[in-house]
Amino acid sequence: MSSDRLLTTVLRAYQDAPSNDKTDKIFGTTTHLLSSLTNPLNVSVLTSHFLTARSLWQYPDGLRTCLRIISVYNTAAGHVRQNALDNIEAAPGTPRIGSGLQCEEWARAVAKGADERSSRWQHCLVLTGVLMGLESDEKRSLSRSLRTTLEQAVVAAANLALEDPIHTGLLGRGAVVLALTYAFPLLSDHNKAGLNGNALLPAAVEAMVGNECFHNCDFIQAISSDINPSKNIWWQVDSPSVARLRRVESRPLAQNLGALSRLMVFAVQAAGDAQPVLHALDQMLALSTVLVQRWRACPLSTIDPAIEAAFYPPPVFSGPVSTLWQLFRRILYSVVAVLQPIIGRTLLDPRLRNDLVAPKVASRTLHVLRNLSFISSRQGASSFQVYTFTYMTALDIITRFGDHCIAFLTETQPPFVQAGAAAPSPLEQALTLFYLNTAEHLPLSIPPQAAESLIVNPASTLLAPTSWLSQPSNDPNTPPPSLTLELFEAAHSAVLSVMSCPQHSGPVTVNLIPFYVDTLLASFPQRISPRQFRLAFKTVMQIASPPFPISASHPELSEALLEMLRFRALEGGAATTPLPPLASEATTPAAPDSDTTQTPDAPPPQSEQSTLILSMIDALPYLPLPIVEEWLHRAGEAMNLVEDSTLREVCRRRFWDVLVSGEMDVERAAVGVTWWGTKGGRELVLFGGRGHVNVDAGAGESGQGGFMMSGALNGGGGEGANGGERSML
Repeated sequence: MSSDRLLTTVLRAYQDAPSNDKTDKIFGTTTHLLSSLTNPLNVSVLTSHFLTARSLWQYPDGLRTCLRIISVYNTAAGHVRQNALDNIEAAPGTPRIGSGLQCEEWARAVAKGADERSSRWQHCLVLTGVLMGLESDEKRSLSRSLRTTLEQAVVAAANLALEDPIHTGLLGRGAVVLALTYAFPLLSDHNKAGLNGNALLPAAVEAMVGNECFHNCDFIQAISSDINPSKNIWWQVDSPSVARLRRVESRPLAQNLGALSRLMVFAVQAAGDAQPVLHALDQMLALSTVLVQRWRACPLSTIDPAIEAAFYPPPVFSGPVSTLWQLFRRILYSVVAVLQPIIGRTLLDPRLRNDLVAPKVASRTLHVLRNLSFISSRQGASSFQVYTFTYMTALDIITRFGDHCIAFLTETQPPFVQAGAAAPSPLEQALTLFYLNTAEHLPLSIPPQAAESLIVNPASTLLAPTSWLSQPSNDPNTPPPSLTLELFEAAHSAVLSVMSCPQHSGPVTVNLIPFYVDTLLASFPQRISPRQFRLAFKTVMQIASPPFPISASHPELSEALLEMLRFRALEGGAATTPLPPLASEATTPAAPDSDTTQTPDAPPPQSEQSTLILSMIDALPYLPLPIVEEWLHRAGEAMNLVEDSTLREVCRRRFWDVLVSGEMDVERAAVGVTWWGTKGGRELVLFGGRGHVNVDAGAGESGQGGFMMSGALNGGGGEGANGGERSML
């Protein structure tokens, strides 16, 4: 059939009633005609009728129809360009390939067909397709002036459509956003600046949360409908909700979330008014709230990640479950990508950074991140730079406003779990973890009473020996919840953060320290590593020592804590066998081209006893001056009671490091020098108090220098009268 007859046929088909069977044929025929018609006027006529075709637009298939319009012109433009290149390379006299139209002539013809008979948002689809087909991927098929004109036409069509939301309608606004996700990378910075951010941002947010993308997370409700735990009916590969989940992923905007997020970031930055930005933040909060509420109601939220692989059948685990969490992560990345420029603008925009608006923006941002924490806490999903910036900046802002800190903690405080109760759901654990991690940053901004009720009490409940976090599982074959370690560390950090604040160094800290140290000792070594124990105890000793006020009101506290540690190490049955290193501390990943595992940063071996003694040594620089000498001697005696020579050498080197590395201030260092030189310290540390020299003590690989106080003279590299013994003062 000739092109003219085919054109007549397809123009007649445009006016037919909508039919799914004919739609594919219409799109295919239109694509063929656009790249084969030889008369530019016919190209314009075809475009004009195509954008008003009853068979396509009476009942359009949402944005899928709009995406097909872009695809038609993208494909046709690619054919026209390729035909033009082939005709240039063809031998003289050879019949021309395709329509014979040049790219610029064809592009102008298509642009003329986008006339007043059709809507501006439809023009945006057509022009985007042409721009993609002729200029994407460095094709450079148009002159600079025509490309600039085409870019300006896309921007003008988008602005005109978005600035008239009533006439454009929901589909039209979504179509403009869809078109811009593809056209935006092709626009010059000058033409991007021409986009109306005030109109674009609400449309982009509406498209993201609406029916053509996440649709308020209705796919979670569909999953819940397919599951009945009381009848042991769980998710199946052939469940209707699985097909619905796939349809969500196949939506045009859901498939192009990265580009949509970048467009929304630009819209936030380009919006001239603050109100669209605040509206976008409210929409992100509403989306995350619906998401966490519907996930809480879904039976799948009760399955801990630690047992998922064993709980689900392999086809379900690798299929629908994997797809669901991939979609969750895409939601997380998209929402955080929108929050980042909002919170960044709050630092700079006078309309957002004032004391009335800024804390509200920060609080809502933290609420959004909290709602998404069941996603971000899973497999390190929050360890990307945009999330870190958004979270830390929101914290920096809200910490300037104590009332808002108290309000946020009050609104998000985790529910109390009674002693002996079962572990809460993985969702509640994730929300609790976010709460504790956030509360750790807020003690300086709130009064002692609020710190005790909102931070200390929830954290102490988790650390108590009777809490679910401290109780072993009834089933030895069931692994602990996946967030057990993170929750335990977060609770410790929250308590330490309160105790570290000078403003709380009153009854709160005084009453808390004995409980905390007792909990710390009860948790080691089963729950926390040697490194964590030493760091926590060192922090407590700093809090109980000058210049903190508690050292003046309770001068005996430091020595009492050390006595507890010493009794546990020497008389409390502390184990003397080396502890196995944690998996995260045992090895350092090898280089990509290496076949071995590198361990350059592996910690030295430690036993329970040696860790307790090392904690005593760590505390020496913070002790009140009158008891420094006594505890130098006691720490040295305890160190010499370590039976394992390797572990004892670790303690000796740490003792030496404390004495000479500058950790002690001038007064304590002077006490240390006196104790070392005239009160038996040298003999106690180096020789175990036995009065003889260990020739190899402290020798390094270079064969130089053992332990020497500052100013000691090295006997040189040669052997002396004592058969190579090194001089120590």
